[in-house]
Amino acid sequence: MKSRTLLVSVSLLFAGLAQAFTPPAPDIAGRAWLLIDAQSGQTLTVKDENTRIEPASLTKLMTAYVTFKAIREGKLKLDQKLTVSEKGWKTEGSRMFLDPKVPATVDDLIKGMIVQSGNDACVTLAEAIAGSEEVFAQVMNKEAKRLGMTGSNFENSTGLPGANHYMTVRDLEIIAQAIIKDFPEFYPIYAIKEFKYNNISQPNRNLLLYRDPNVDGMKTGHTESAGYNLVASTHRDGRRLISVVVGTSSPEVRATESGKLLNWGTQFFDTPKLYSAKQAISQARVWKGESNEVGVGFLEDRYITVPKGDAQKLKLELVTTEPLIAPLKAGQQVGTVKVTLDGKPLTELKAVALNDVPEAGFFGRAWDAIKLWFKGLFG
Repeated sequence: MKSRTLLVSVSLLFAGLAQAFTPPAPDIAGRAWLLIDAQSGQTLTVKDENTRIEPASLTKLMTAYVTFKAIREGKLKLDQKLTVSEKGWKTEGSRMFLDPKVPATVDDLIKGMIVQSGNDACVTLAEAIAGSEEVFAQVMNKEAKRLGMTGSNFENSTGLPGANHYMTVRDLEIIAQAIIKDFPEFYPIYAIKEFKYNNISQPNRNLLLYRDPNVDGMKTGHTESAGYNLVASTHRDGRRLISVVVGTSSPEVRATESGKLLNWGTQFFDTPKLYSAKQAISQARVWKGESNEVGVGFLEDRYITVPKGDAQKLKLELVTTEPLIAPLKAGQQVGTVKVTLDGKPLTELKAVALNDVPEAGFFGRAWDAIKLWFKGLFG
């Protein structure tokens, strides 16, 4: 297979900015950490991304994801009432103080799980969805695998310590992004600062919610062995950044260190849009198809994160695969956009066909076969 190279232009949001100084990433007082730009998918800084860590209540991100999915599939309803079992009522650690004599709605249980980090709420939801917490953990592991979380294993819904219960900061970033993208209707719950149930008000333990108006999530976690963990997300100037910090020494430290990462990523990087979804950036020749051309582009908006002031230095080069032989399916890769900054490779984006191109009839295929033969013979 050959390729055809085409320079492609793009209007960048920050083309007029002068280059600014980009300081190195801050050093973080934790065991592992990660900062990602959710729009571009680029990791801005990371330490020990695939090291197994004890997630503590960050586990509840996956518990919530499975719960949200169960509601969307009609297995649970928000106004449905559930009664905590003896196991759930006796589960140690943080709780929303469920009363075994008073059923709670699924809606309240979700808020109790997210805002109050209630272990009793988690067990109640897990048992309602899967029959037992043990089976629910199997569902969690299945979902984790589907999402590409290769460094996680769940034994429970709460995050209480387990010999084979672990995650990685990379997997925590994956599940955080999945919640924001797949269940936007539930994501605002993560910004609730206080929730009252059973006449007991409990504040959200994510201190950044009170300090930064742009922070709108996500989840804290703590056990004696895990330390203090925090997955945080900020939405500022049209960008979303997600930080993961684990193994810090106190609630104050996890908030401060997470804030350092989010502020660094916000202040010293831009994320311009390169291409809009389903907008053709070129037309590629198609052989043996009902159409002789196919639009080349991306099915979703594509962004890239660069140091502030460097957007105007980007160079985009589309390399299409040749020959392209029908049939082609929308979404099928037909080329690559090579992105360079100051002449240095930055990333490669998979360009795809924007529409189907069915195979031509017998005579059309035969005629293109002859033309391809001559094209190959005479260049």
